[in-house]
Amino acid sequence: MYYVYILRTSSNTLYIGQTNDLGKRLREHREKTRKSARYVRYFDSFNLVYQETFETRSKAMKREWQLKGWTRIKKEALISGDLELLKKL
Repeated sequence: MYYVYILRTSSNTLYIGQTNDLGKRLREHREKTRKSARYVRYFDSFNLVYQETFETRSKAMKREWQLKGWTRIKKEALISGDLELLKKL
């Protein structure tokens, strides 16, 4: 399985990524290993606020790029589960 996830940083910014091992990836981010995303290393903390599961890496990567192209308002609607607002946007 592959995952697309959204993290909310301590500065209230959003980071979107994809992985095949979500637990391991979150540990890498928390421990600020050299494998963690450089962007996430600059923040004191973060919270996992959203995740989706996919059967293939290709599908996960397509979704990751789609979400990265969305506006902040649309991403927040997805995170909060506001499907009506999401459809309008």
